Amino acid sequence: MNPTAARPVPPRGCAGAAAHWIALWFGCGLAPVAPGTAGSLAAVAMAAALAKFAGFTGWQVAALGAVLAPPGIWASAREERATGKTDPGSVVVDEVAGQLIAFGGAATMTWPAFAGAFFLFRLFDIWKPFPISRLQSLPGGWGIMADDIVAGIYAALVLCLAGCFNLY
Repeated sequence: MNPTAARPVPPRGCAGAAAHWIALWFGCGLAPVAPGTAGSLAAVAMAAALAKFAGFTGWQVAALGAVLAPPGIWASAREERATGKTDPGSVVVDEVAGQLIAFGGAATMTWPAFAGAFFLFRLFDIWKPFPISRLQSLPGGWGIMADDIVAGIYAALVLCLAGCFNLY
């Protein structure tokens, strides 16, 4: 088997290439193992850098995740059409947006909050409690993005509750 056959080929043209790299979150989706986790870790690193160097709060990071949703829907839909696969594993912009939204519940932007947001988001993304599992059936980029956005909201709510009880 050709080792490059498993990698998505960027579509031709500027819009296609932009959609490809946004959907794969600039290469995180090419991770050979657990590309979704790689995308989530990239989002945590981005949140940590924004908190440390730009003073972002959890709500500001979550707003960035919400702003990423529309281009994520567009890019993931284009990548889905380009690969011919439903919800390709290499598309991780959904994990990035959902992970960023999870920080909306952080009382403080500290390492315990980063770890809590990461683990809670991954838990809800994998477990897919109601209605997350149903959202995947939405068409195109909507189905790819919606389940992770709601997983991020669930994680933010639990993180907020944990903050209320000073658990981190």
